Amino acid sequence: MKLILLIVTIIFSFQAFSQDAVIAVGKAEQDKDKIVIDDPELVDLDGDQKRLGAELIDLLRNDFIFYKHKFNPVDYLDKGKNSYSSPDIEKWASGGVTYFISSKIEDGTGSGIEAYFKVWSILTKKEIFSGKFKLKSENLRLVGHQVADALYRSITGKASIFNSKIFFVSDRTSQKETVKEVYIMDFDGRRVDRLTSFNSVVLSPSISPDNSKMMFSLIAQKKEYANGRTRLIKNIDLKLLDLRSKKVSTVSDRPGINSGAIFGADGQTIYLTLSFSGNADIYEMAIGSTRMRKITSHYSDDVDPSITRDGSLMTFLSNRPGRAHIYTMNPADTEKDVKRISFVGQFNATPRFSPDGKEIVFTSWVDNGFDLYRIGADGNNLVRLTKGFGSNEEPAYSPDGEFIIFASKKMINRSRAVQDIYIMNREGEILGQLTQNFGHCFSPQWTNIP
Repeated sequence: MKLILLIVTIIFSFQAFSQDAVIAVGKAEQDKDKIVIDDPELVDLDGDQKRLGAELIDLLRNDFIFYKHKFNPVDYLDKGKNSYSSPDIEKWASGGVTYFISSKIEDGTGSGIEAYFKVWSILTKKEIFSGKFKLKSENLRLVGHQVADALYRSITGKASIFNSKIFFVSDRTSQKETVKEVYIMDFDGRRVDRLTSFNSVVLSPSISPDNSKMMFSLIAQKKEYANGRTRLIKNIDLKLLDLRSKKVSTVSDRPGINSGAIFGADGQTIYLTLSFSGNADIYEMAIGSTRMRKITSHYSDDVDPSITRDGSLMTFLSNRPGRAHIYTMNPADTEKDVKRISFVGQFNATPRFSPDGKEIVFTSWVDNGFDLYRIGADGNNLVRLTKGFGSNEEPAYSPDGEFIIFASKKMINRSRAVQDIYIMNREGEILGQLTQNFGHCFSPQWTNIP
C-alpha cells in the first residue's frame, strides 16, 4: 500500500459517512461502430511466416477488444479471400459493417514478413488508410501494437493506448525483509522488465511528460550523529531516474517525508509532499534548483497531489474535516480557492485527474474495503466504479482518458491474499487482469503517448 494510505490509516478517524449521494455501479449505453479485422491474404509464405502473420492478426484483434465500449467486432466476412486486392464494399455494407480492415502478407527479408493494411469506411465507401509494415518474430509485439495504433488513428483521429506502457511496483523479490521495486510492462501486461534494483522499498513512481524520467520515493537508511553516538535512521527520500542513461539522482532528502511527487506539464516543475517542518504540506519545486514554494499551509496534513495538464487546478488529500477527503485548489498561490469535493466513505485516497482535467478518479473506504469512484472536478456527478471486486486502490487514467488501471487485492484464505493490476474502461467495466503470479503489485502508472 502506498505511503499515503499508511498515513491515512494512522492519522484519520474511521467514523462512517453517509453514502446517499453515491451512484450505483453501471455503464452508459451507446451506439458502437461495427468493425471487422479480416483474415489476411497470404502470398508465398513458409510455415513460420504464416504463423507469424496469424499471430499479428490475433494481436490486432486482441488490442481492439480493449475498446469494445466503442467497437462491436463482427464475424470476418471474407476470410482473407481477396478482401485486400478486390474489396467488395457492398457486401460489407449489407453486413452492417462500419469499418473494414483488410490485409495482405508477403515474404519479407529472412524469416520476416511484410504486412500491408487498408482501412475502409463503409459509410462513405472510401479507403481511409493504407500502410506497409515490416516485422519479425522478435519484434512482433512492438510493431504489432504500432500497427494497431495506426489503424485506430485512421478511424478515430486519436491516439490509442496500444503504444503505451505501464509502470508498477512489486514486492516479488522480497525474502526475509520487504523489498519493492519498479517494473514496466506493455499496456496489456506483456513484456515485463525490471527498472530498479535498490533492494529496498520504492514508492509512488511518477513519469515525466516526455517519458524520459521517473520520480519515486525510496526508504533510505542514513547515519545520524548525536551526543557522540551514531545510529541508523530511515528516511523517505525522493529520487529521479533518467530512463535513458539509467542514472539516479536525489531530488529531495529533507528529514521526514519526501513523497507523492508528480511532474508538471513542463517536465521540470514538480509537486510533492514534504514534512520537514513537522506538518505534511504540498510544495512546488524545480528539478535541479533550490527554489521551492509552499502551496498548502494548514495545521492538517495535506498530501498526494495531482494537477491538470494546464496547471490551473490541483487536487489533493487532506484530513481538514477530521478524516481524509479530497480537495481542489488553484496552485498558483498558497491556499488559493481551496474547496472540498468528496463526501463519500469513511476516508479517501489517491485522487487522480483525467487527462482533460474534467474528472477525478479516487479510492474510498466503503463497506469495510477500498473501492474506486470518479467525480467531476467541480464535485458533481459522483459515480461508483467497483463493488464486490476485492479491495481496489491506486487508480490512474490512461493517456486518452478511456481507461483506468488500478491495484486490486483479493483474499484467497484467512492467511493469504493476492494483489494484482487490473484495467477497466472509464465506466467501470473490468477488461482484464494485467499481472499474475508476480508478487503483490502496487501503484500502476501509465506512460504518456507521444
